[in-house]
Amino acid sequence: MRHKLLTSLCTVAALLASGLVATVSAPPPAAAVTRLDRPPKGANDWSCQPSAAHPRPVVLVHGLGANMGMNWSYLSPKLKARGYCVFALTYGLHPLAAPFGSPGGTIPIQDSARELAVFIDRVLRETGAAEVDLVGHSEGTFMPQYYLKFLGGAPKVKRYVAWTPLYDGTKLLMIPALRDAGEKAGLSQPLINLVSALCGSCTQFLAGSPMQQKLVRGGAAVPGVEYTTVMSRYDELVIPYTRGYLEGADNFVLQDLCPLNLSEHAAVAFDPVAAQITFNALDPDHREPIVC
Repeated sequence: MRHKLLTSLCTVAALLASGLVATVSAPPPAAAVTRLDRPPKGANDWSCQPSAAHPRPVVLVHGLGANMGMNWSYLSPKLKARGYCVFALTYGLHPLAAPFGSPGGTIPIQDSARELAVFIDRVLRETGAAEVDLVGHSEGTFMPQYYLKFLGGAPKVKRYVAWTPLYDGTKLLMIPALRDAGEKAGLSQPLINLVSALCGSCTQFLAGSPMQQKLVRGGAAVPGVEYTTVMSRYDELVIPYTRGYLEGADNFVLQDLCPLNLSEHAAVAFDPVAAQITFNALDPDHREPIVC
């Protein structure tokens, strides 16, 4: 039994090392790096002044392993065309990855959240706005929760649209079960430590991790913030996809609206239905019918 468990955990370690998943307790890198160059079209016009129709800037928060240019090339120009001031950042870059601008989001959640806090403060200062709206994808739905709950972000955010969220963590590849079994055998922590330098955030997303439990304690939704979630039945990374359901939010499943929609986890970033849901969430007084 111990041999089988070790084999399973070594398989997980190989996945961790390949960058698919990683560690709960990774120490922060020596210096986290934020990059603001190469934004998606429509984003980071620091001269943009919010209009009466759209008084809050929209801040776009990418997912794990991506950067702002990858994640928001579809949505950002569409928001700009609708008259929004749009801003984005590439956060969570390990210093070794910083020159390449990717993969982002690989440092511990709490450290990325501090980067987001600094960025949002700059957006508010430059635009003169009192609040922002957030649109996040994957890790960009999970990490900002730390900012909202523990870094004073809640009064600065009005609306929060979350694509493929995972408030309850993911059970990807049954890794949480293997982790828990490994703890009983004294095998989990050595493997976690072994891969901790690769990705400080990855297993913080796992169901039951200390970070996941911390973020949902007292309820995942932060009072005063208006949440909208967009889930997909074909999500292959948030397992099951219902881990993104949020009590008190407007919760949408793409296939409930459009049964033939095939978007999985990554493709949601380029999905026109997800975009339509987002437009309605950001401007609920001018909702438009969802067209499949």
